[in-house]
Amino acid sequence: MTDITITLEDGPTGGRYVAVVDGHEAEMTFSKAGTSRIIIDHTAVPKALAGQGVGVALVKRGVEDARKNGVKIIPLCPYAKAQIEKHPEWQDVLA
Repeated sequence: MTDITITLEDGPTGGRYVAVVDGHEAEMTFSKAGTSRIIIDHTAVPKALAGQGVGVALVKRGVEDARKNGVKIIPLCPYAKAQIEKHPEWQDVLA
């Protein structure tokens, strides 16, 4: 898999990370809980992109942005929660 380009769509109460690969869109959505926490509530990757690392790339980008911005993550999405649990180096951003 080549590098996956991820775009952040950020709004006042939440947003989403979007990756478009081969014409297929994957996303990870989040809500803001104040100014210091985000709640990852959903990750969706179409079947056409399954097994290509797109979901992991979305979670990784969210973790990197949280770290950069001094924000903690509450992973309510089961997929995001599982990925953060699998990567001890990402757990410093957990709320």
